[in-house]
Amino acid sequence: MHDFLLYGAYGFTGRLIAQLARAYDINLLLAGRNEAEVRRLSAQTGFPGIALELNDHAKLDELLKNGQGVIHGAGPFKDTLKPMVEACIRTGRHYLDINGDIRCFEEIRRYDDQAKEAGVMLLPGTGFDVVPTDCLARLVAERLPDAVALRIAFASLGSRLSHGTAATMISKLGEGGMVRKAGRIVRRPFGENALMVDFGCEQLFTMSIPWGDVSTAWHTTGIPDIEAFTHVKPALYQIMKWQWLFNPLLRTSWFRRLLRKRIDRQQAGPDDHMRASARSLAWAEVRNERGDRVSAWLSGPDVYDITAHAALIVAGRVKMGQFAAGYQTPAGIYGPDLVLGVPGVVVH
Repeated sequence: MHDFLLYGAYGFTGRLIAQLARAYDINLLLAGRNEAEVRRLSAQTGFPGIALELNDHAKLDELLKNGQGVIHGAGPFKDTLKPMVEACIRTGRHYLDINGDIRCFEEIRRYDDQAKEAGVMLLPGTGFDVVPTDCLARLVAERLPDAVALRIAFASLGSRLSHGTAATMISKLGEGGMVRKAGRIVRRPFGENALMVDFGCEQLFTMSIPWGDVSTAWHTTGIPDIEAFTHVKPALYQIMKWQWLFNPLLRTSWFRRLLRKRIDRQQAGPDDHMRASARSLAWAEVRNERGDRVSAWLSGPDVYDITAHAALIVAGRVKMGQFAAGYQTPAGIYGPDLVLGVPGVVVH
């Protein structure tokens, strides 16, 4: 008997989750499409593994019924979330994922009523997207209850993208940016705004991006205006501001396939040495109508380490019966201190 099905187990982040799971007393059933890769990871971790296609509904349902739910790690999530979410609702099992895509959060939210009827929790974003930023958002919102605007920023220093993260980014090329205004998600030019952010330890240049918090932070805090930023070099920002000129090209299938091939030839993600020296930063600031502001920031290890630990911390909460039916956000259900369970994370 397993606690959770880990789907996409042999992806970069899935492997980290599998390697850490025993430390959190989480028994996994490893699964993915590639049987050879599943077997290899099973031999390395000691967890049982099984090859599984998401369109095999009968087999998927059977595996879910033998545990408490799934930690879904197979992206791009826009292509894989629907069959997994629907299987969890059919079988009365909980859905967790490490997705950070606004579109995916919004699609999963549409299953809220069905999940409540089934007694199932749908909790996407249990990794770096969006646990640290969601926790900071709730923290500053609680300190300024009449806040009407929220800005969130993050930086990953000394690391590199995994294949899965890069593939998700490629799938969104040419689609512009998004912010939340008056409670509604609206499209804006990619990189429309720039902001110098004081992360406490240093000030960094950031640009606006369509980060997952544009969706999730509203559900966590109720704040109607939300914008997200990430650290980039100022020179790169100047280039990316002109992305709109190339959007038709960036959205073509052949161009995205070309990028995917280049990504696949590179290292799968940061190696152990790089992750050990990398660090991540996150910041959130709220403002009320009088102009009062409250901010907070956090520092922590590499973003992929945060993701693996955070996903397992949430899985442990669910295993202990700490869940609520329906669509949830990490800090919305577990509070702003959730991220403090991740080794090395400090909130300032």
